[in-house]
Amino acid sequence: MNTTSALFYVFSAVLLFAAFRVITARSTVHAALFLVLAFFSASCVWMLLRAEFLAIALVLVYVGAVMVLFLFVVMMLDINTDSLREGFWKHFPLAGMVGAVIALEMALVLLRGFQPTQAAAPDAKALQLGNTKLLGIEIYTHYLYPLEIAAVLLLVAIVAAIALTLRGRKDSRRQDPGQQVRAKKADRLRLVKMAAVVETPSVPKEGQS
Repeated sequence: MNTTSALFYVFSAVLLFAAFRVITARSTVHAALFLVLAFFSASCVWMLLRAEFLAIALVLVYVGAVMVLFLFVVMMLDINTDSLREGFWKHFPLAGMVGAVIALEMALVLLRGFQPTQAAAPDAKALQLGNTKLLGIEIYTHYLYPLEIAAVLLLVAIVAAIALTLRGRKDSRRQDPGQQVRAKKADRLRLVKMAAVVETPSVPKEGQS
């Protein structure tokens, strides 16, 4: 066994342990920290597989943004976890059996991909470009339209989520974009013609100051 295989088994064991502790930890903050550890272990496995772009994206997106935000939200909210965890160990055997069946099905589907096959020799130019650059070339050439469709769907989902959760308060000052768009010049400015009136300054009489 070489060093790469040993590190793979170490990171895989840490990943499995962290994933198990995510669902068994009593504290929500501890569960979030174990999930961060699981993400780090998965990124290390990706690095061993020479998929550095996926590893860095996993760390930056999930650990650096999503999990940190989730951790702050959990720490700020006072959640009663005892009521949420009622009946956990009662249903754990059934959940474990369902998880084992799902893992077995995935193994049967993906087993053919791990069988040794005679692969073509890698191109020397492709090896010089690097994994990240090759991934960018594939995405923005052969998979450009699916990428744009996915981006549009995500944008529509973001707009729909904001529109569904937006609640306007009566005592808050906010702008209505619809009224701003329908605004006309006649509603904002009115020109009035008035005769010029010049008042003569009054001269004080004698004895008056």
